[in-house]
Amino acid sequence: MTISDTAPTALSDADLAASAGERADRLTAAGAAWSERIDARRESAHLTYTVHGSGVGAVASALRAGRHEFAVDEPAALAGDDLAASPVEVALGALISCQVVVYRLYAHALGIQVDDIDVTAEGDLDAARLFGKDDSVRAGFESVRLTVRLTGPETAERYEELRAAVDAHCPVLDLFQNPTPVTTTVEVTAA
Repeated sequence: MTISDTAPTALSDADLAASAGERADRLTAAGAAWSERIDARRESAHLTYTVHGSGVGAVASALRAGRHEFAVDEPAALAGDDLAASPVEVALGALISCQVVVYRLYAHALGIQVDDIDVTAEGDLDAARLFGKDDSVRAGFESVRLTVRLTGPETAERYEELRAAVDAHCPVLDLFQNPTPVTTTVEVTAA
C-alpha cells in the first residue's frame, strides 16, 4: 500500500447514527459481556494490540491495525509529503478518541446524561531534541491540554464526578501520564 493509494476516510453521520437508546443498549451489552468474561476468567481482560507499519514516501508510514488501514506523515517542513496527520497529531487523536469512549462508558455506568462530547487536545513539543540540537529537552510533548465540552442536563458536580472516573480509567490518558516500559528489537535482513 502506498500513501497515494489511500483515500482519506471520514466517519459520516450515517455511519455513526445511533440514538441515545441504541448507544445505551450497546454500552450495556458490552459492559455485561466483559463483566461476565472477566468474572469467569480474569486473564481474559489481558489484551494485546498489534499495529504494523511500513515506510513509504519521504517519511510517511502505511499502517494496518486489524482490518483498518491508515497513513501517518509529516508536513513538508519536517521532510514529509503532508498526506496525512503527523505521528504526534495521531497521538493526540488517540487521546481524544479514548476520552470520548471512556466518557460514554462511564456516563452510562454512572447514570449521567451526556448528549454531546467534543474534545480538543493541544500538545507543546520542542523540536530541538528531534533535530539533535538540545538533549536537555524532552523528545515528546512537554505538556498536553485537554478541553472536554459536554452537553447535557446534569449538574456541574455530576460532570466532575464523570471527569474523575474518566481520568482514573482512560487507557490512553494513562499512557500520556505515566511511563510505559518499551522494548525495541531491531532485526536486520541483508539486502
